[in-house]
Amino acid sequence: MSNIYESAEATLGFISSPCLTKVELRVACRGISDRDALSKPDPCVVLKMQSHGQWFEVDRTEVIRSSSSPVFSKIFLVDYYFEEVQRLRFELHDISSGNNGLRDADFLGAMECTLGQIVSQRKLIKALLKQGNTAGKSSITVTAEELSGNDDYVELSFSARKLDDKDFFSKSDPFLEIFRINDDGTESLVHRTETIMNNLSPVWKSFKVSLNTLCSGDHDRELKCTVWDWDSNGKHDFIGEFQTTFKEVRAEQEGKQIQWECINPKYQMKKKNYRNSGVVILNHCKIIKMYSFLDYIMGGCQIQFTVAIDFTASNGDPRNSCSLHYIHPYQPNEYLKALVANPLHQSSFGIQGVVEAYQNCLPKIQLYGPTNIAPIIQKVASSASEEMHTKEAMEYFILLILTDGVITDMADTREAIVHASHLPMSVIIVGVGNADFTDMQILDGDDGILRSPKGEPVLRDIVQFVPFKDFKHASPAALAKSVLAEVPNQVVDYYNAKEQSSEPACRLRP
Repeated sequence: MSNIYESAEATLGFISSPCLTKVELRVACRGISDRDALSKPDPCVVLKMQSHGQWFEVDRTEVIRSSSSPVFSKIFLVDYYFEEVQRLRFELHDISSGNNGLRDADFLGAMECTLGQIVSQRKLIKALLKQGNTAGKSSITVTAEELSGNDDYVELSFSARKLDDKDFFSKSDPFLEIFRINDDGTESLVHRTETIMNNLSPVWKSFKVSLNTLCSGDHDRELKCTVWDWDSNGKHDFIGEFQTTFKEVRAEQEGKQIQWECINPKYQMKKKNYRNSGVVILNHCKIIKMYSFLDYIMGGCQIQFTVAIDFTASNGDPRNSCSLHYIHPYQPNEYLKALVANPLHQSSFGIQGVVEAYQNCLPKIQLYGPTNIAPIIQKVASSASEEMHTKEAMEYFILLILTDGVITDMADTREAIVHASHLPMSVIIVGVGNADFTDMQILDGDDGILRSPKGEPVLRDIVQFVPFKDFKHASPAALAKSVLAEVPNQVVDYYNAKEQSSEPACRLRP
């Protein structure tokens, strides 16, 4: 058995990652058909990426109510590998009112392409294909922009005072849009605020946006801001606009109160005594330094790695060749392959020690049921909670769960994950065998935000589920890449949030 580990490692193989560039993708659609004669669609675009023949959701836009030609403010941030063919699929769905999930949504069309096509053309316009790959009248436009080296964010909040009233029987329902003016004179939507109903002096929620997105890192780049009165039919009434730069906006940090007159050019030309259509006020501006995963690791953050292996009876007797735990003298089983696909094998003890412990305990244990995952999540979460309250708080916890079947404590597991989402912790689940892993997809948040049985949402996405069967005939290191794909961003999301709060965070060394 001494060569099992080497055999499994050779079976999977390991390759170094190619160079990458981060790219922002902006999405807009035109000519979406109404679902009925009385209402317009409520569109949402879901971005999926193909991996080993399977489509996995990467992200999705916001839902825009009552719009047949939406311009989405949500920006997709993707890694572009020049050496790889990265297949993308953009799906357009009509989301029913009051529900942001896809289960009850109407499929309106999809477009498939490669990321290389979008990057090379800068702007890709294609028809949306319906079921059966028939082209309808609707189209999708995807615009790509390579990011500069500045990863910092800015937090902004705006309010307004004495906006024009556009409604007869109530007050205006205002929202604010911010556009970046590009070098070629085109406009890119940066952010769209929420709508404040029936209020001429709204206070919009604060929001964060990267300096790359806001002004391409150029503090003198012109920004155009427009204020609208929202209408349920999608034909919003224009209230006014103004222009500024980030250089002017950041002056608020120096204690200067910044405000702009909101101007409607038509009123300005026609009305002699016209002054403005209201005033927009900058309430808050804060530049947020964003550190990378490497920054935290080099700054002293340590990864604590815990492995949980499913020894329930459904795996089969390890002495039987049909068992998922069967130990062949020269051929690794799926549990072993999943274990050694983790790059942490390079540590002094690491995965090889886990493999040896796994092999040693198999003859001594008795398989049983049911499959309860919540206890191990709670155990690791307890350690993460203790670490979070230490002075240095320099440890991040990763729990790898290898399991063959449907979990039996789904409610408790959801509760445990929601609690763990507040902690320095990630959960990776690898499904071994051919069981129904529908519950795992729910935990991974593929159809909306995961919630506890009481309705509390996760603070951040910490679960990554990977079915091992999708990687049996994949390229070398494919499983490792998929298993660990979300961990760096999850680590960064946690510690960056801590850096922005008053709570202790991983301290970076100078």
